[in-house]
Parts: sequence; structure tokens; C-alpha cells
Amino acid sequence: MKGAFWISFRLMAFASIISSALCATYSRSENIVGTGFYNSFNFEAITDPNHGRVNYVNKTTAMSQNLTFASANTFILRGDWRTLINDSSTTGRNSVMIRSNNAYTTHVAVFDVLHMPQGCGTWPAIWETNGATWPNGGEVDIMEGVNDQGNDQVTLHTVAGCTMPASRTQTGFVPPSYWSSDTNPVTRSISGQLNCDTSVNGCGVNVGQASSFGPTFNADGGGWYAMERTNTFINVWFWSRKATNVPADVSTGGTTVNTSNWGIPVANFPNTTCNFPQFFDAHNIIINLNFCGDFAGQASVYASSGCPSTCTSYVDNNPAAFDNAYFWFNSINIYQ
Repeated sequence: MKGAFWISFRLMAFASIISSALCATYSRSENIVGTGFYNSFNFEAITDPNHGRVNYVNKTTAMSQNLTFASANTFILRGDWRTLINDSSTTGRNSVMIRSNNAYTTHVAVFDVLHMPQGCGTWPAIWETNGATWPNGGEVDIMEGVNDQGNDQVTLHTVAGCTMPASRTQTGFVPPSYWSSDTNPVTRSISGQLNCDTSVNGCGVNVGQASSFGPTFNADGGGWYAMERTNTFINVWFWSRKATNVPADVSTGGTTVNTSNWGIPVANFPNTTCNFPQFFDAHNIIINLNFCGDFAGQASVYASSGCPSTCTSYVDNNPAAFDNAYFWFNSINIYQ
């Protein structure tokens, strides 16, 4: 009896240790709100590597053209919505790209977004990458989409050697094409979506919720995107502003978060066949609005979105169409 009791006691103790290890509690290290965005991010006036019809401007230009403004609890980023672009322009419509001053490895990032850019020709994104020697160091696309098409797609991009299993615990699904629509003519095989190699375009997960992107996201009052990154997995969650299951530590921007209470993520990327420390460096957060480019401007993608003319022509000649092409952030909270 004594031996049986001791074994039982040891098993309970071991279970308690395992339970504690699985309790993913993080403390807030940054609370980025309103004008605090200007202290936490730099404006990247760079040539677009994705060949967009875009001219990323510096902070001074962005502020003078009202492409960014902030109050105590509001931060706005947007593209130009007033200028007719001359056909001879070598760049395109003015817009913004910001990069966080800090870089992160193991962390949780929670994005409270009231509005995202929408419209034909738009390509908004919230993502994390190292960038210095991309695709070395990897990339995580948390929120990305084009031309008001489909749902949010979460994607990892790496060099060759990182793949994902077909079966995972997530509410989203692996799409049969690189973009989220089953009818999209840009065909990619399921196996392609499980290969994170950027030469295969990356391993993506369709969130599967119309409220996660574009006009429906905006009509619902926005929502929250959250990412947890560790050495063994990367998880992404999304909750619409109208959802009834938003965790309290997310909706209130708490000083701590416990991701084990957040339910099944929309996208789960385990380290089953991907050594994360090998493929992912410390990442900066990047937020940008592109126009056209390799994704939104691809002829088949643009046409399948029901958009008029060609992407470049539409972006050049219809400035008023981008009145709603803006990000409105309540906050970004980082937990480590």
C-alpha cells in the first residue's frame, strides 16, 4: 500500500509540474497606444521589394500629408486618397510602412484594430520579420489580404527546409491555392501550402471568417489579432469585435495574458518538421499598406476580385477610391 501510495503521489506531482509548464502566462512589456506609436516605430521610406504601385514616405512627409496622425488613444496610418498619379510616375501612390524599434523572439503580440485599409488595389498587412537578409530569419504574416478578397490568411515564409503537417489543431484550414479562395486561378497544391519555403510562396492558413478581413471586418468594428511565438510553435488567434468569446485579458489589454485560456487558435504552426530557432530570428513588427504589387496587382488575382480596369490604372486614376484605405489602431500590447 505504501509503495502504491508513493507511486500515486509521484504521478500527481509530475502531472502538476506538466500542468504548470503548459500554463502560458506572459507579462506585458510594452503598451503602445496613441502617440506612443511614434516612439515605438520608425517610418520606412524604402523602395517596395514587392514591386507595388506605392511610394513609402518618411515620418515628416506622412505627417505633413495627413497619412498618419495620433491622439492619446488613437493611431492612424493611411495611403494617399487625394492625388491623381501621373502615368510617368516611377513609384506610385504615397503610403506608409512602419517597423518596430524592438525585436522579439518568444512573445505574445495583441493587436487591437478598429479599421483596416479596404478597396481594390489595396494590400494591407501586419507581419513580423527580421528583414536584413530575408528570407533568412523567416517571416510571419499575421494579417494579410488583397482587393477585399476572402478572409485573412496567416502565412510563414522561410528558406528551404521548414514544412508543416497537414493535420493540426486549428480552426482555420489549409487552402488549395496560395490565396484563400478555392476558385482563385493562382493554383497551388495542398503540399505547396505545407511548405514554408518562400520559393513555394510559404505555408498559409485561411482564417475562415469573413469578419477577419476587409469591409466585413470594418463593418463589425474591427477586432483583435494575437500571435504567440515560442521555440516550439507559432499560434495566431482572431476575434471579431462582435464575438462573444473574446478573452478578458485580450479585450481589456491586461497587464498579463494566459494563452492557455484562449481556445484553439485559427492558425497553428508546430515545430514537427521545422526547427524554429534555425529558421526564425528575432523579429520586428511591420505594418504597411501596399498598392498592386506582386500579390494584389497580379492580373488573375485582381480580375478574380471583381475589380475594374487594371490594378495600376485603377490605383493611379481613382484617388477617392482610397478614402477607406487606412489602419486605425487602438493599441498594440507586447507580452514576454
